[in-house]
Amino acid sequence: MSAQEVRTSASLASIFALRMLGLFLILPVFAVHAHSMPGGDKPALVGLALGIYGLTQGILQIPFGAASDRWGRKPVIVAGLLMFAAGSFLAAAADDIVWTIVGRAVQGAGAISAAVTAFIADATREEHRTKAMALVGASIGLTFALSLVGAPLLYSAIGMGGLFALTGVLALIAIAVVMWVVPRAPARIQHEEAASGWRVALDPQLLRLNFGIFALHAVQMAMFVVLPVLLVERGHLPLPHHWWVYLPVVLVSFGLMMPPIIAAERRSRMRTLFLGAVGLLLVVQVGLMAYAPDLTWLAGWLLLFFVGFNILEASLPSLVSRVAPASSKGLALGIYNTTQSVGLFVGGALGGVIASRWGAHGVFVCSAAVMAVWWVVALGMREVPKRSSGQPVPI
Repeated sequence: MSAQEVRTSASLASIFALRMLGLFLILPVFAVHAHSMPGGDKPALVGLALGIYGLTQGILQIPFGAASDRWGRKPVIVAGLLMFAAGSFLAAAADDIVWTIVGRAVQGAGAISAAVTAFIADATREEHRTKAMALVGASIGLTFALSLVGAPLLYSAIGMGGLFALTGVLALIAIAVVMWVVPRAPARIQHEEAASGWRVALDPQLLRLNFGIFALHAVQMAMFVVLPVLLVERGHLPLPHHWWVYLPVVLVSFGLMMPPIIAAERRSRMRTLFLGAVGLLLVVQVGLMAYAPDLTWLAGWLLLFFVGFNILEASLPSLVSRVAPASSKGLALGIYNTTQSVGLFVGGALGGVIASRWGAHGVFVCSAAVMAVWWVVALGMREVPKRSSGQPVPI
């Protein structure tokens, strides 16, 4: 990759990661904190507060992407970050669960993912685009890891309002990065006639990947409706000390995810790795459902979850960028990001409803079922050959 491509990809990946930070930063602590808020004793409302971000993302992702095609990437990204910051400050000022939900909804309305990924596609050559998209995926995984480690420490220092306010300040800093660090967007090259929206939306190759990102984030959100509570109740670990689990688990998981990725790429066994990662997440859900009596077991299952999650989070956007028609990458990425956002909403909202009726056991049963369906869907995936041209790669 050229220096310009590296600078563009890295700076835009940081913006993407910051948007996800607004979601991830509250995951480890909100389910416990909510009990101190009016209305926070209702698991369905807690789940809605976690997932509403994904709903507004899902509604606005494609319109934001289309707007960036018409008015330019940078103006749309800046507008989205301003909305994201406004929602963060609103949530920071909230004194009950309802206003927290409103703030989270406004945060999610800053739906810049499609515009950012389309910007990366504009700014990178075909032969390097997969690397750039993988960098975005890795940045999401890293952001999730850092939030799990840092959120309990920050929560103990500045509280939930401080966490939301910090997210708003970081969004304003991100605007400065967009304006003065991210290079100017190159003129977009006219490709062959763009594929129709229905053709891209219903492409079986892309449908398989879009279902995967939906399932991954739905299960992630549902898990974290109940996991922080389990660490307190079964692990007897106070909320400010949850980082004692998250820090070693996250660091070890990153070390464990890299060797299989390198080996799979070298031996053209990405399909095997992909199915193995989905299967690992299925095993984790069954394990949490069947046997997680104390802190040691909870930490062990979390470690395995993060290994599988990080592998898939880094792989999925890269695969979408390779499979999508060259003339419709922005549209395909918009649909992919919309599906991800819908998964976030569904996982948070349904996770809260399921937890209120059947407890943590019910959440893990449903999550295991989703992972099993994903594994069956992924069985149709064919091995991804090493890229030698700009043609879409069959999966």
